[in-house]
Amino acid sequence: MNVYDFDKTIYKKDSSWAFYFYCLRRQPLLFRYWPRQGWAALRYALGRIDKTRMKQEFYRYFRGVADIEKKAETFWETKRDGIFPWYLAQKEEGDVVVSASPEFLLRPICRELGIGCLIASRVDVKTGKYTGKNCHGAEKVRRFREKFPCAEIDQFYSDSLSDAPLAEMAKESFLVRKGRVEPWKSEKI
Repeated sequence: MNVYDFDKTIYKKDSSWAFYFYCLRRQPLLFRYWPRQGWAALRYALGRIDKTRMKQEFYRYFRGVADIEKKAETFWETKRDGIFPWYLAQKEEGDVVVSASPEFLLRPICRELGIGCLIASRVDVKTGKYTGKNCHGAEKVRRFREKFPCAEIDQFYSDSLSDAPLAEMAKESFLVRKGRVEPWKSEKI
C-alpha cells in the first residue's frame, strides 16, 4: 500500500488556498470574511489560538459559497493540470491519500484519479467548522490506523516534515520538493 499527502505532494499547490482564490475570483463578496480571517491568522501567529481554530475561522467563507461541493468539482476541472506528472506515472488503484485539507474538496479529484481511499479533515461545508479533528501530524496516523488497523505502508510520500509520524510507519518514505521526489532520510525524521 502506498500512502500520500496531497498538497504540494501530489498537487503542486495548497488546495485549500487555491480553492479559496478560485471562489474569491468568482464571488468577490467573499472579501467580507477577510477581517475575521486576518484576525485569526494574527492570533495564530502570536500563539493565542491553535491551528484548528485558525483554519475554522478561515473556512467561514464557506457560508458564502453556494453549492460548495459542486464548486469543488468545477475547481478541479480547471486545476487538474496541477497534479504532478511523477504521481500520474506511478499511481495505483490502492493508493491512499491522507491530508489535512477538507475531505469534500479532495473527494472529486481523488475519485477522478482513481485513488482508492481518501482520509482527510472533516469540515462542515455550510459552517466551515471541523466535525472531527484536523487531520494533521499524529492525527493522520490515528485516522489511518482507524481505517487500516493492521496494514503496512510500503511507500509514503509527503512534502512536509510534520508528516514524520506516518513516514516512520512506512518501509520507504520520500520527500517531495517542488515536484522532485527524494528519499526521506532517517535523520530528517
